[in-house]
Amino acid sequence: MAVERTNRDVRTLIAQIAAGEIRLPEIQRGYVWKASQVARLIESLYRGYPAGSLLFWKTGQLAETREAAIGVAQAPPSVMPLYLLDGQQRLTSLFRVLTDHPEAQVVFNIETEAFQNQSAATRRNKKWIKVYDVTGPNADVFAIHAELKGAGLGIPEAEIGPRLSALQKITQRDFHMEVLQDFEYEEVAQIFVRVNSGGRALKTTDLALATLSARVPGFLGQLEAESASWADRGYGALDVNFLVKALTLNISTSGKRIASVARLTAASAESIEVAWAKVRRGLSCVVPLLQEELLVATAALIPSLAALHPLVVYYGRQSDDAPTGARVTRGLLYWFMAATARNRYGGAADSTLAQDIKALDSDDPVKDLISNLGVTESGLSVTAQDLAGRSHQSPFLMFSFLAAAHAGAADWWDGEPVSTLVDEVGKPQYSLVHPALKLRGHRNKYTSAEINELANLVFVSQATAKNMIGARSPAVYVQAVSASDLVAHAIPNDPALLEADNYRAFLAARREVLANRITAILDRFKPDFLAGGSEPTPTQVDRSLALTAYASAGRTVFVAEAEIEGHRWVGWIYRAELEAALDAASAGLACDVPVGDESAPMRVDDEGSVTFAVGPFLIRGSLNQWLSVVKDAFDDVQSLDECPEPTDEQWPADLEEFPLSNIGARI
Repeated sequence: MAVERTNRDVRTLIAQIAAGEIRLPEIQRGYVWKASQVARLIESLYRGYPAGSLLFWKTGQLAETREAAIGVAQAPPSVMPLYLLDGQQRLTSLFRVLTDHPEAQVVFNIETEAFQNQSAATRRNKKWIKVYDVTGPNADVFAIHAELKGAGLGIPEAEIGPRLSALQKITQRDFHMEVLQDFEYEEVAQIFVRVNSGGRALKTTDLALATLSARVPGFLGQLEAESASWADRGYGALDVNFLVKALTLNISTSGKRIASVARLTAASAESIEVAWAKVRRGLSCVVPLLQEELLVATAALIPSLAALHPLVVYYGRQSDDAPTGARVTRGLLYWFMAATARNRYGGAADSTLAQDIKALDSDDPVKDLISNLGVTESGLSVTAQDLAGRSHQSPFLMFSFLAAAHAGAADWWDGEPVSTLVDEVGKPQYSLVHPALKLRGHRNKYTSAEINELANLVFVSQATAKNMIGARSPAVYVQAVSASDLVAHAIPNDPALLEADNYRAFLAARREVLANRITAILDRFKPDFLAGGSEPTPTQVDRSLALTAYASAGRTVFVAEAEIEGHRWVGWIYRAELEAALDAASAGLACDVPVGDESAPMRVDDEGSVTFAVGPFLIRGSLNQWLSVVKDAFDDVQSLDECPEPTDEQWPADLEEFPLSNIGARI
């Protein structure tokens, strides 16, 4: 075994990738860099900053590989390839920029020497030059230079040439390379884990998969194929990370503490094969049940996929010769809905999973699972108050969808059933009953939270939203909708409630209808031992959190307003810092975010859950939930003149966990 050390320039490395002489081994992760990270890499090379070294593996044996995200097929190599162990994000980014990939259109400002991704504004501004136009094989730098002379630059003309030359020389920058020779695949996987855990934080699943794919070649491909098959059915959220967690739960010994996914690295190939068969069997039962019995058309409706794991484990253990009875199936689906309504997996999921997986070993797993929820003998009911203040981030989005689907609701434009209204990325389609344009600026001063409340959502296609609803008052467009379709979608039949003046009364009336329908669905699946009355389960403990964006004169802030039992706290977070923190979280990195005069930690765990300590709350949600909340806030930005003043001091008491899905509601 030996380590060869050498250097190669960017242009040579790019050519080797195209020729298939540099390939990705199966142990590599997927490409995850954002446009901002790509632009920063190009800037570092332009300025001559260190860009890190590259680690390769050279072997005489063919290894399992994965496709590089370069946008073109690699040629069959004419020599034994080098397998890239460290540097995939950088080399893939460079290949994309230097081959004019549509998602890597990095541009350079000749005046400020800034780099960013192409936008409509940079296309119109002659001071911005696409990096590819200067570095590509057909680049005409003289023509670019001549055009820049007439662009009204605020720099001396003599500066243009050196800056273009420095940009061109990006392709000549050398990378230091270390090449491992004649190492065994499993040892290479261990090196990969050690090297990568020191850079961008690898999730535990990444580390386990690296070792697993070395010991069971081709297994990662099986995981990806399984995930793709569920994506075709609307359950694209069942990704490799979900499958790895499911695999771990099926390897773990019954009744014991849930093992970390790192346990996969010690499992035998035989035990992995048995556990994988259970995962596939479990999913083949669970997804059809959710789609056909509950009418959960897409996994995007499920607030926490962790709630699926006990179901997958249970059905994975069942023999084909002894199918699960209807009573147990009904009870498990009831538990799933109740766990979702109670937001059971909105917090730390592992300890909760351990409790629920243990319940599967009992003589009556349904009863024990429901007991873990604390549901009383009367069962679970949903009240209008439970829906007050809820947004599309709430777990009750799924139930609102089910209320429409189980009522046989159809789209108002093409008549398709609601259960099929899923967009190209697997998300349910919906619109506002009362359009925002009719409510903003109204004399009744409806807040953004009120306008976007769950009770104002209707599940219809984008064609309906565009062609029928638009900016029209519901009092106008419902004239084209049949009475039965309005009833199926829980639209109140009082014409006065369809006027903007009576919007709050509309919300109250629709919450009542939705709550009754949701409770009826729960009761339909309620186990026999919960056949008592249907007393509402109290959930209110008087705490709330609102997240709102305010802007004026180029200044934009994201404001958290928290309240617990009458005590109020307000914190200001500047947009750039928040988006940078979420960008870091997407790469698995923790950081501190300025909140007023203090710093608050934002952390991301192995399950992809992001926690942010703000005021009295430790806010927890998935990265997608965070991105959606921030996008919604900045899409509906308020005037800075209306922004509340921040609280000067830190919250004196211990932090309480607050699920991001409860934003806007009093709970």
